[in-house]
Amino acid sequence: MRRMTVLAAAGAVAVAVGVISFTLGRALTGREPAVTAVPANVAEPELVTGTIASRLSPAAFPTPGRANAAAAPNPACSNPDALGVSRVVEIDTAGGPGFGFEQYKASDFLEPGEVVLTFDDGPWPGNTPAVLAALAAQCTKALFFPIGKHVMWHPEILKQVAKAGHTIGSHTWSHADLSKLPNDQAKDEIEKGVSAVRTVLGQPAAPFFRFPALRQPQEIVVYLGQRNIGIFSTDMDSLDFKIRKPEQVIASVMTKLKKRGKGIVLLHDFRHATSEALPELLVQLKTNGYKIVQVKAREPVQTLADYDNAIMKEFGGNTVNARPISTIVRTISGD
Repeated sequence: MRRMTVLAAAGAVAVAVGVISFTLGRALTGREPAVTAVPANVAEPELVTGTIASRLSPAAFPTPGRANAAAAPNPACSNPDALGVSRVVEIDTAGGPGFGFEQYKASDFLEPGEVVLTFDDGPWPGNTPAVLAALAAQCTKALFFPIGKHVMWHPEILKQVAKAGHTIGSHTWSHADLSKLPNDQAKDEIEKGVSAVRTVLGQPAAPFFRFPALRQPQEIVVYLGQRNIGIFSTDMDSLDFKIRKPEQVIASVMTKLKKRGKGIVLLHDFRHATSEALPELLVQLKTNGYKIVQVKAREPVQTLADYDNAIMKEFGGNTVNARPISTIVRTISGD
């Protein structure tokens, strides 16, 4: 394989947890590996580099002249029985690796009992904030795949997702079925969605993408690989886009998890039933011994300038001054 996965266990000191990411090339050249800090309450942090290949002891790759990096303080969780985050993985998306047994069976990085929560089609008023509140109450994290148009309609909600520390990818500009579009239009859908997220957040998000309806033309899969954007399918679809009752959403997810034992779960923060179901769903995950894995990217997505500029114009940002809003407007009194 052209890449190697290195799984680095957390250090024994409770206040400092170092996670070391390596590629095969760095190991061979002897360059000093990068160290990424993770929250100190994460039990088993790990880095997933490109294609999943093997699990090696941290002793196999000592870090010359550097101690474990101190972790940034994690906000206190007021819920002593919270589901929390068991493990954080970092993904090197070079070459566009794919994840999720629905379509990608070679890159399974989850242990038995581990779950990645993913939410599509947001942000959306009422529903996405309710999802965020449920996740916050359980001190846990998820991966969001927003639609570009929804991002532009409700930028303040996407900023809430980012502020809460969740990972954000993209899910096209308009949720078009890319399998029915010419390649150039399909690429436009992808790039406009990616740039919309960047425009709202003021910085690029993760290079993670999910195809609408999981329909993926091979030419576009190749294109995403060339763009170094990782593809997320799913291990189990909650089918919450068809379900109107919260208890049915819960039953759908828990039944499929019991059968499979772990997985990347596809949900929709766009759906009201899902937002209502999530508080109890998270409790049941905890009660049944499941552990949440948060997925992060090693590097942010590289957006394309032409699309960034086009989105800025569409967003009404075609002015001489293109500074981030935080450097233009600040609160000097009041809350």
